[in-house]
Amino acid sequence: MPLFRPLASRTARWRPAEGEGLEHLDLRPAQGGGLLASAVVIGGTGADAFGLRYRIRLGDDWRVRDLAVERTDGPSLGLVSPEPGLWRTADGAPRPELDGCIDVDIQATPFTNTLPIRRLGLTRAMGIAELRMVYVPLDTLVPFPDGQRYAALEDGRRYRYEAADDGFAAELVLDEDGLVLDYPGLFRRVF
Repeated sequence: MPLFRPLASRTARWRPAEGEGLEHLDLRPAQGGGLLASAVVIGGTGADAFGLRYRIRLGDDWRVRDLAVERTDGPSLGLVSPEPGLWRTADGAPRPELDGCIDVDIQATPFTNTLPIRRLGLTRAMGIAELRMVYVPLDTLVPFPDGQRYAALEDGRRYRYEAADDGFAAELVLDEDGLVLDYPGLFRRVF
């Protein structure tokens, strides 16, 4: 029995657990197969206010094929993954420091936590998945490899996320599509 229902089209919204902000995400079938995730995120106040758009094209296997992130104040990032664990800039230049990374983690959204969980079909029987992610920080949009761990606590519903470098951990509650409902201290789904 599958952990999550097949996903064709879906809209979701998250708010930060503290402060101001909102993310609006649309998941739709992509031309040529797979899914296209498109979102707008706003957050912060005063000097910390930000606006961000991202687009992630996924294969049917939930592997990232390409990624575009743009802050409303100018900085942007484009990456392409022509094969698992290989990354290039949008104009084709190799990004060897990201080699071995399969999934992406954009700091401003809980959506990217869904990617490795769905791609791996992560269950309790699988134990802890040690991953190397393309991490995209909000402040610079300069990606770097980041070690992360995921483990199923309740198949298809609750997962433990842990950052390998600083020990930060959270228990993520997911819906029937594998999208985060609650990311304690960071995000809560509102739609």
